[in-house]
Amino acid sequence: MTAFSFSILARDGAARRGRMTTAHGNVETPAFMPIGTAATVKAMRPEDVAATGAEIILANTYHLMLRPGAERIAALGGLHRFMNWPRAILTDSGGFQVMSLAKLREIDEAGVRFRSHLDGTPYRLSPERAIEIQALLGSDIAMAFDECTPFPSEEPQARASMELSMRWAERSKSAYAPRPGHALFGIVQGSVYPELRQRSAAALAAIGFDGYAVGGLAVGEGQATMFAVLEATLPALPAERPHYLMGVGKPDDLVGAVTRGIDLFDCVLPTRSGRTAQAFTRRGTVNLRNARHAGDPRPLDADCACATCRSYGRAYLQHLVRAEEILAPMLLTAHNLHYYAELMQDMRRAIERGTLADFAARFAEQQGEGDIPPL
Repeated sequence: MTAFSFSILARDGAARRGRMTTAHGNVETPAFMPIGTAATVKAMRPEDVAATGAEIILANTYHLMLRPGAERIAALGGLHRFMNWPRAILTDSGGFQVMSLAKLREIDEAGVRFRSHLDGTPYRLSPERAIEIQALLGSDIAMAFDECTPFPSEEPQARASMELSMRWAERSKSAYAPRPGHALFGIVQGSVYPELRQRSAAALAAIGFDGYAVGGLAVGEGQATMFAVLEATLPALPAERPHYLMGVGKPDDLVGAVTRGIDLFDCVLPTRSGRTAQAFTRRGTVNLRNARHAGDPRPLDADCACATCRSYGRAYLQHLVRAEEILAPMLLTAHNLHYYAELMQDMRRAIERGTLADFAARFAEQQGEGDIPPL
């Protein structure tokens, strides 16, 4: 089986155009991962997700641990077979969901005790168990178990949280059994404090991972602060490994992060927005609840080649939204994921040509025009 690898094919400033090779195919980077929380990308069949251009998705360790259970998925042939997704899968370690969803959390050196948000069942999640669950799922990329530092946090709290995550990262690495085509990524923590972020990056680099994620951002700190954290953190990470920004984000977040050296993203925004009547276009966001679209026959984006834009106008989409038809989130989610995939493809081409700065400038100029009515 092919070994996991990451190759940088072109550079433009700090931006990189690369390729990850996994057990389930190549992933061209920069890349965006649709969220398949419970072994499904909401409102989409797996084959439709692939048709948008996605080469990798993210699934959720916490949710799959609770339902249907990692051991059951393993007995059924692993997550790829279980959800009929033959391409690459990254699984998060569950740390963020334990902090944000679980009840009665108790954190200590060993891990976290918590009760399921579904039925109150008690669980214990440690670095070792998080790695075991991800191995049972069979994901191509597993994540080290970490504590997602609350925001805002004073520096002493952020430092203690980061140092705990680094100790858990060591244990995650020790528990991980390497397999061809599979990888383990570490997660940088440290809140908004550059010195803590740099210490975390150095600690992870010393442990040695196949890739490095920046966690604990997009939690309320604002875009300028997020970019400042990336600028302080990324130079401290091994340059030859993939860099993953977790839980981000809006299209302009992606463009700004790519220019700073990020290779991989995930976020619920395109799928969640598709279920709440929001569509992303080259000229900004379209809100299909706005009355101005009721008689508008235009597609969401005249330059978009997705099936939604090829076949349906804004007036019909608004009708579906207002009638609360199931087809509305299906069509809008498909469009949004296609938009995100095409945005990443456009940035890959710009990096290859050395024109990413021009692309970013044009992108910024065009935003905000999506809801402008026809003349």
